[in-house]
Amino acid sequence: MFRISTKGRYGTRLMLNLALNYCYGQKARSLKEVAEEEDISIRYLEQIIIPLRVHHLVKSIRGAGGGYTLTRSPASITLSQVLLAVEGNCCLTDCLEEGSQCQRMAHCTAYEIWKEATRIMKEYFDSVSLEDMVKMAQKKSKRKARKLK
Repeated sequence: MFRISTKGRYGTRLMLNLALNYCYGQKARSLKEVAEEEDISIRYLEQIIIPLRVHHLVKSIRGAGGGYTLTRSPASITLSQVLLAVEGNCCLTDCLEEGSQCQRMAHCTAYEIWKEATRIMKEYFDSVSLEDMVKMAQKKSKRKARKLK
């Protein structure tokens, strides 16, 4: 079965953490804070942050109170953009990669199935913004708080 790699999952958690903590514009979070809250190795986060910077999803702020911040509002960053930055192209099979030339493409029924499944997956990931994820996380947090009472 298709799985999103650890990079994809942790990159998503990193971006959600920044969005949940209103790190857009000036306010920044250190990777150390994120690593502690998300229980992810800081060294791994240091690797993941690089492609997120390259794709202009986060920027670094130097100095006291420095760290990382989102480059745009959470509403304008999609899950698809995050996954593309850290995973690369998210296709279900190699034959769907851009520039791929499988000799069987023209008559392969499975190719059509993989192509449609990939389209649906990408469409869904394109429809989910960090803001949507923040709202989901807040709902879960409220439910958890009610259970603890």
